Amino acid sequence: MEHVLPAAGFLYWVGAGTEAYLALRISCSLLMALRLWILDHEPGVGPKLGEWAVVTGSTDGIGKSYAEQLAKCGMKIVLISRSQDKLNQVSSKIREKFKVDTKTIAVDFTSEDIYDKIKTSLAGLQIGVLVNNVGMSYEYPEYFLEIPDLNNTIKKLININVLSVCRMTRLVLPGMAGRSKGAILNISSVSGMYPVPQLTIYSATKAFVDFFSQRLHEEYKSKGIFVQSVLPFCVATKLAKIRKPTLDKPSADTFVKAAVKTVGLQSRTDGYLIHSLLGSVMSLMPSWMYFNMSMSLNKSQSSFYTIDN
Repeated sequence: MEHVLPAAGFLYWVGAGTEAYLALRISCSLLMALRLWILDHEPGVGPKLGEWAVVTGSTDGIGKSYAEQLAKCGMKIVLISRSQDKLNQVSSKIREKFKVDTKTIAVDFTSEDIYDKIKTSLAGLQIGVLVNNVGMSYEYPEYFLEIPDLNNTIKKLININVLSVCRMTRLVLPGMAGRSKGAILNISSVSGMYPVPQLTIYSATKAFVDFFSQRLHEEYKSKGIFVQSVLPFCVATKLAKIRKPTLDKPSADTFVKAAVKTVGLQSRTDGYLIHSLLGSVMSLMPSWMYFNMSMSLNKSQSSFYTIDN
């Protein structure tokens, strides 16, 4: 009996300590959610970081919305994308609506020899924000060996989703480090957080973006530079092939308006309240359940595409 009492006391304090720890974690999470999604606060982006913001893949979807939100914050915008005609249209709209200067650079990120042109075009600009948004996915979910034009697809996905993030960061980061301020926002995907079968290469490239962002943030946060990994679920864009926005699949404008509020507060974010809740639910699922669900979903999408075409 004498040995049982000390053991019971020890277990009591272990239980009490665990409860206190969990209560603290839950309280901190609720306070952060309140600050992020409910309370108004000054955005972590703007001319205070530097006059210019650079956005890749900026003529459609999330990239275009980031360009508009940053212009709304008073930043001058460098738009980088493939089509000069689309760049001109978006550039004119931003200049007229937000009364800020714009600059366009037409390049194809599937190529590797574009970065000297970009470097020359960015020379002399005080860049405060870089949004690495340009991205490419599959036409439809497919088994690795069944992907059409596999070798070329591998090269394109790596050049667009991985190489562009590294090379654009290489171009912009020295100026930010020299001024000890700046923000780099890298658009990853929930498929970079949770591996997605039948989107294997895409999922792996987005995982690279997430890991690269996390480690770069740790390296440079003490130097005044904020690096963010943005991991959205589905957003109604051309890339996602979703036409009609819903509560869980917001428009690009709705998503980016929410995501911008997280800059400076979360270095790794789902960017949108509903997506954050979905991420919390998925984190509690056993991996086998998640893989089975995603495999079944992607098989059905692949079958639909095959029948439809």
